[in-house]
Amino acid sequence: MLWLAVIAIPRLGWAQVTPAAGAPGQDDTQAIRLGATIFYDYTYQPSPTQVDSAGNVYKPSAFNLARAYINVTGNISHIVSFRITPDIVRDTDAGSNLQGSLVYRTKYGFAQFALDEWTGAWRQSWARIGIQQTPYIDALEAVYRYRFQGTVFVERDFSIASSDAGATFHTSIPKNYGDLHVGVYNGEGYSKADTNNEKALQFRGTVRPLPTGNQWVKGLRVGIYAIDDHYVPNGPKDTLDGYAWYEHRRFNAGFEYVQAKNEQFPASSPVCLGTAPPATCGITTNSRGYSWFATPFFKEKGNGWEMLLRMDRYEPNEAAVIETIRKREIVGLAYWFPHPGGNAVAALMFDYTRVRQLGTPTQQQYILHGLINF
Repeated sequence: MLWLAVIAIPRLGWAQVTPAAGAPGQDDTQAIRLGATIFYDYTYQPSPTQVDSAGNVYKPSAFNLARAYINVTGNISHIVSFRITPDIVRDTDAGSNLQGSLVYRTKYGFAQFALDEWTGAWRQSWARIGIQQTPYIDALEAVYRYRFQGTVFVERDFSIASSDAGATFHTSIPKNYGDLHVGVYNGEGYSKADTNNEKALQFRGTVRPLPTGNQWVKGLRVGIYAIDDHYVPNGPKDTLDGYAWYEHRRFNAGFEYVQAKNEQFPASSPVCLGTAPPATCGITTNSRGYSWFATPFFKEKGNGWEMLLRMDRYEPNEAAVIETIRKREIVGLAYWFPHPGGNAVAALMFDYTRVRQLGTPTQQQYILHGLINF
């Protein structure tokens, strides 16, 4: 893929558990810490309506717990650290005696090795192995802080996993000019087992063009995120995402344009040469879309009232008719509670979400969201 030619472009992302000192006075104190992340909500859906088991038409509404992380992080030394994070999921297995229950599964579980002692001016350098964040979504969350409203565009429409098992490397460009994150993952996401020997090569490079400029330009970052993967040999499952992020003391904003190429059953594969080949043999699907968001701050970021404005446009197949295009609009008002003397945060948000697609009923939802991160 073309991104291999620009693998020297860099990132800014999730901080390592404890930075390596790389100098006299290194702290090798062993420690373990406990944290929590909770997403909760109440949703009311005026349209489309649904029909219950007795034939009554109703407007769906429900309380929900979307996320409940227990974050366990620690240090073995100034070089070796770790993270273990179980997550909740609703059991939908019809054959399970836990059907309908919220059960825990592993979202993160990795070892991290700090490399700053050997990378010179290229700080925040580390390697990870295990179930860990994929390069893009984790970095985006530093700018788009409303994932507790719902999944981001590449997750929701392009099925990009936020976490997967793999081995990765991260480093930052000197003088705050950006960073890069590259890794090899199973490619199926943290919630699924690897199905074959195909692996996903993922790369994100972010550049900050003017990190020492004034308040109007230093917050700009641009970058590229690419996935080179296969369903089976010669069956591409590729994604290319170009993006721009902007941070200012009055608002954050972002834009991304995404293209994906998928061919689940190549014409040359044995199943397609058999007597009853799948109908999708030899068919390549090219999807594309874009998303933008803005989060104005009435007072200051993370303290007081804020807004969320977001629009997504997704075209699942460029060759299909216009009726397949899906548009999503989100408007929300949030309040971030003051948190003096610490990094823990709490927020509430009320939002309106509308999803439109020709030929299908318009979906409208009013949702009260809550966030706890400690």
